[in-house]
Amino acid sequence: MNVLTVLIPIFGVFAIGYIGFKLLKFEIKSISTMALYLMSPFLAFRTFYENEINIDYFYLGASLLLLCGLSIFICYVIGAIGKWNKQERSSFILASSFMNNGNYGTPLVLLVFGEAGFHYAVILMVLQQLIMCTIGIYIAAYGGASNARGQKHSPLKEVLMMPIVYGALLGVVFNLANFNIGAQLMTAVSMVADAAIPTIMIVLGMQLATIKLKKLEKGRLSLALLLRLVGGPIIAYLITVPLPLDDMIRNIIILMAAMPTAANTTMYALQFDTKPDFVSSATLTSTLLSVVTIPIILALLL
Repeated sequence: MNVLTVLIPIFGVFAIGYIGFKLLKFEIKSISTMALYLMSPFLAFRTFYENEINIDYFYLGASLLLLCGLSIFICYVIGAIGKWNKQERSSFILASSFMNNGNYGTPLVLLVFGEAGFHYAVILMVLQQLIMCTIGIYIAAYGGASNARGQKHSPLKEVLMMPIVYGALLGVVFNLANFNIGAQLMTAVSMVADAAIPTIMIVLGMQLATIKLKKLEKGRLSLALLLRLVGGPIIAYLITVPLPLDDMIRNIIILMAAMPTAANTTMYALQFDTKPDFVSSATLTSTLLSVVTIPIILALLL
């Protein structure tokens, strides 16, 4: 098993965005808005529409919610001790509490555990998408620049206005009702859904091109990386011990919790101006460091 086989295509797409911005100076916000409002809803719909919903969702969903809740609580405690403002707290939560278990974690589980484990990885990916497009968006909107300036701005309203939420709900409804939308329409949905993830990754690469190393908040960034790459799997282990889970499923949950920061968090931070430089730098550095941390986690698990 070679972690680099998963990382090479990920960093290749990041590089496209980075080089593209340096050469052509794209407007990042407009591309981010397109990905968030026009493309991600189709990805969410397809994810929930195509994957069978069963009792596994309950245990895996409970694990993810507990992991997310405890991570956010720890971040709030750290923020309170440091007397951080809303932007600093929210950006820290985005960097520390949401992991990349889609285009990183899922293929890695397939490499390690095979098809049997891949089924559970897909379920975790689906549930993580739902958590990020609700809790993640709420936190990003809560700590956005307008709220930080004291302007009235409802984070819950922002969540309700996000089409990705309704794409996910529609996928669940159609799935449970066994409603067939037809091959031709599904082809159109898949075309947009397939483009969503690489677009989000290109946006991250573009955002990374705007970061100035001298302005990096090295103390907060180091703490965020520690929580994401080390704290995540430890919390997941403590959560899964009392649950009636198979050893393989427990190991998959812990491995997924050790994934680097999700690329979606950069898109949310950009959309609401929640310190996007900090969040995007956390995504990049956590992905780089995962080349070291993931093999260690795997050695401990297996």
